[in-house]
Amino acid sequence: MASSPLSNTKNRLIFAATWLVWSSMYFKMLYFNWQIEWQYALADTLVTNGLLSIACLLVMINLRFYNPTKGKFVHLLVLCVAVSFLYTAIIRFGLAAIWPDNAAYQLFLKQSLQVRFDMALLITGCASLISTVIYTQQEYKENEQRKTEAEKIAREAELFKLRQQLQPHFLFNSLNSISALAISEPPLARKMIQQLSDFLRGTLKKEDQQHINWNEELQYLNLYLEIEKVRFGHRLSTVINSSPETGTAQLPSMLLQPIVENAIKFGLYDTTEAITISIKAEVENNNLVVTVQNPFDPETSRPNQGTGFGLRSVQRRLYLLYGRSDLLEGRVLDSMYITIIKIPQS
Repeated sequence: MASSPLSNTKNRLIFAATWLVWSSMYFKMLYFNWQIEWQYALADTLVTNGLLSIACLLVMINLRFYNPTKGKFVHLLVLCVAVSFLYTAIIRFGLAAIWPDNAAYQLFLKQSLQVRFDMALLITGCASLISTVIYTQQEYKENEQRKTEAEKIAREAELFKLRQQLQPHFLFNSLNSISALAISEPPLARKMIQQLSDFLRGTLKKEDQQHINWNEELQYLNLYLEIEKVRFGHRLSTVINSSPETGTAQLPSMLLQPIVENAIKFGLYDTTEAITISIKAEVENNNLVVTVQNPFDPETSRPNQGTGFGLRSVQRRLYLLYGRSDLLEGRVLDSMYITIIKIPQS
């Protein structure tokens, strides 16, 4: 429910000041223009404008509980006419009952009824329009806030779903490798199980963290790379370079693992030779820029077409977090595929 326009001190002061100015002008008109004795003019001013202020408050309260929809303002007109008629009737019989023996004032009262009604209709009409605008703005802001909160909840749910989808994908690959090593090389299998355990434990700790710094992400990535090096042995090597200022740079947690997994996939799956994947991080123009580079065979690989779920999930996640679709870029240079990620730093 919308709050009353007079719910804050500033609006109450404006209302009181406006009524004071209006009442002063009204008293001046009665006393100087109509030559009403000052005691009658003062009493008329207090009663008339006091009731008028109550009429305006009644209109505001009514509109607080029922605000007409767009284009349906007959309710406002009927409300203002009814309130103005009631107000005029109370003035007519109330003031007449106070000074029944004053013939001059009784005559003035009868002659001014039409003006009083028109004045009440005009002022209550203005009050109703102002209240309608205020209540409509409040309702719009509340709807926008609810919409924003709903979008935020939906965005967080989608981000959580993306992270959950990545875990089984990597876990199944690791378990298949452990199964293959369990008979042929049991020590390596035990080592990989321990590394996988550390990796998953770190994943659970980071599950509720939206952003982490580069050093933390690098620790997580190294756990992943150790597992992959057990899987692929001497065929896989990595080079990681990062400038000192990247240490405290913020990025979404667990962002690099699917990108590096994609690099390993296109670097190793189509060759029996050893490859080196390079990862470089630096801060440029208030952005953390991470470059992942891997070799590929142009004759058998299609890195531009086969991005798969991993890179699509990263691009979607970056869009949900930053509202930009230009933060992930892939390019081919000779026989190297380069992935560039830009993370804005607030």
